[in-house]
Amino acid sequence: MPEELSKLNFRTLTPFQRALMVADGTVTKFIEAYTLDPVEIIRLNQKLYPLDEDHPWLEAERGTNVMFREVIIRGVYSHTLYVHGVSYIVPDRLPPDMRQRLEVQGEGIGRLLNEAMMETRREVLWFGREKLTDPPREIANVSNGEFITRAYRIIEGGKPIVMINERFPVMADVLPKHH
Repeated sequence: MPEELSKLNFRTLTPFQRALMVADGTVTKFIEAYTLDPVEIIRLNQKLYPLDEDHPWLEAERGTNVMFREVIIRGVYSHTLYVHGVSYIVPDRLPPDMRQRLEVQGEGIGRLLNEAMMETRREVLWFGREKLTDPPREIANVSNGEFITRAYRIIEGGKPIVMINERFPVMADVLPKHH
């Protein structure tokens, strides 16, 4: 667990937040079902670069090309910020069609994996609380920078294909409203 994270007490979380921490399916599908608010994925940053050192969570050696991707997931109707996501993807471990859709269209990783019918498993690496000191503008405008966070990797064929860090705002006004 990264040292900037503080411990997370599950008893202090709402049922929605607890479910987000342990969900092992696509987070977007869960959020849409819970909130009745379709979500949109907005790509903030994406770049391909060679690793300058070995990456143990991706089991990738120095020099391996990795795609860094940063997105926010927000409600289409409510514009509620639900997730700030950062992922590291090993494109050479993906089918060419999936790689192309990620690079060009910026689609959600979970949905792409489901559509490709890849047999994958998810492995949770850590979870906790964190305070972002310099969040992207799109987050700073709607958040106080406090998040509950989790990181996991998706493994296919015995090799990690992606490592994802998902941050969920702690602020009460970003939690789903019940009618």
